[in-house]
Amino acid sequence: MKQLLKDNSRELSVVVAIVLMFLIFGTIEPIYLSANNIRDIIEQATIYGLMGIGITGVIITGGIDLSVGSVLALVGAVVAQMTVAGVHPIICIIIGLAFGFTLGTINGILIAKLGLQPFIATMGTMSIYRGLAYVVTKGYPVLGVPDTYRKLVDGELIPYIRVSVIIFFLFAVFMYVVLKKTKLGTYVHSIGGNEEATRLSGVKVDKYKTLIYGLAMLGTALAAMIQIGKLGTGDPTTGQGYELNAIAAAAIGGTSMAGGRGTIHGTVLGAILFAGLKVGLIVMGVDTFYQYIATGLVIAIASYIEVVQTKLSSKPKLSTKFESKSEA
Repeated sequence: MKQLLKDNSRELSVVVAIVLMFLIFGTIEPIYLSANNIRDIIEQATIYGLMGIGITGVIITGGIDLSVGSVLALVGAVVAQMTVAGVHPIICIIIGLAFGFTLGTINGILIAKLGLQPFIATMGTMSIYRGLAYVVTKGYPVLGVPDTYRKLVDGELIPYIRVSVIIFFLFAVFMYVVLKKTKLGTYVHSIGGNEEATRLSGVKVDKYKTLIYGLAMLGTALAAMIQIGKLGTGDPTTGQGYELNAIAAAAIGGTSMAGGRGTIHGTVLGAILFAGLKVGLIVMGVDTFYQYIATGLVIAIASYIEVVQTKLSSKPKLSTKFESKSEA
């Protein structure tokens, strides 16, 4: 039990932060604690969380993906057009997932096979994918997404529980298993810890890096399809700045931006904290401009806490120092 608490100390600190956040916002604005508001927080967390869960694996490898917002727009535009054209919703979802995985795989190939820096490669594809979203839609929102599709991805499965929330937690479980129980997950952590040593040990680093970038965009594709279900439209301008939200969810949840460390349940908690913060600021009437500042501050603070925890965990204990001197 003690070891379990120690291994999940960062996640526990996020749980404490969530509780404090609810107490503070709830005291200032009691409506914040209403059932409808809590439901809004969880539903907002699905979009940030799906993107954050996907990108967690990428960040653990020491990489980054700045194209998530553009992928959200492009996949959303393509799927929205298919639904309006009368394609069966299930086929739209399958094609949307395959399309998102392909876009992520392209990012992975540019980084793993061609040797481009993740920041540069995904900044380039961010612009390309956004441009394609405008080309596909001719610059206009795709209106009239059918109700059959909207109910399938965002209808109420049972009272107060939407399908989108179920999809969010199912994808979290899927990625948890991938990163915790599979060979891919082991290699992802190993690559983030020391890529060259992993390569020299015979691991096909390029293959696994490409695969994790593809899986990252599966989460974003799911987020895109849920968003057009919520809004009833596919908008080429949507998702701008969402890469910041995805990175924030992962960083708040304890994923090291230096690579090698991170958990899916931490990112889920990070997404809930992040969504709760944004909703709290809205409830208090804080201007959108200051919400951007708050978001940046939260990421900076989360990164600093990660740095401090890393230093403390690597610092030898006093007893160990004493024993070493005694042996000398």
